Amino acid sequence: MKSITVFCGSSSGLDPLYATQARLLGTTLARRGITLVYGGTRIGLMGAVADGVLSGDGKSIGVLPVFLRDKEIAHPGITELIVVNTMHERKTTMNNLCDGVIALPGGFGTLDELFEMLTWAQLGLHAKPIGLLNIAGYYDALCMMVQTMVDRSFLKTANQDMLLVDDDSERLLDRMERYVAPKTQKWISKDVL
Repeated sequence: MKSITVFCGSSSGLDPLYATQARLLGTTLARRGITLVYGGTRIGLMGAVADGVLSGDGKSIGVLPVFLRDKEIAHPGITELIVVNTMHERKTTMNNLCDGVIALPGGFGTLDELFEMLTWAQLGLHAKPIGLLNIAGYYDALCMMVQTMVDRSFLKTANQDMLLVDDDSERLLDRMERYVAPKTQKWISKDVL
């Protein structure tokens, strides 16, 4: 993988481990020669992962909507800042620039970005690996919800397996390197077709 999009919070959260692990992911990306594509700011976990990349002399590309430029302060040290018009254009641009995706802890925006990438993968619009860095069990409840989707026949196991979950960034990146997208149609019921 040459580039990874990282979706994460513009806040740091309560547990300092979130920012520590975000920064560690950044240094790991830099060491592996993987370009960071992210939301473009210097605040919260976004800033921490970018700072990690910069500390390792890595390359970073930020993508920031024009209407957030004044609210979410752009990171001054990143390699490149791309300013777009809308949130949808932001996600599309980030997808176009990356070979894979990792989500760190975050709020609604992070979940929106993660699930849009999963949906696009499920529909066969891309075959990129999608990782969830489950720092301090942050995403345990989400993983349980995804299992509920499978248990109640709203999601296939093959599609559940598209989401690679780990609490260690090195292991997660190794798994993403080996990822092969499933070859299955999205629909569970044959009566839909």
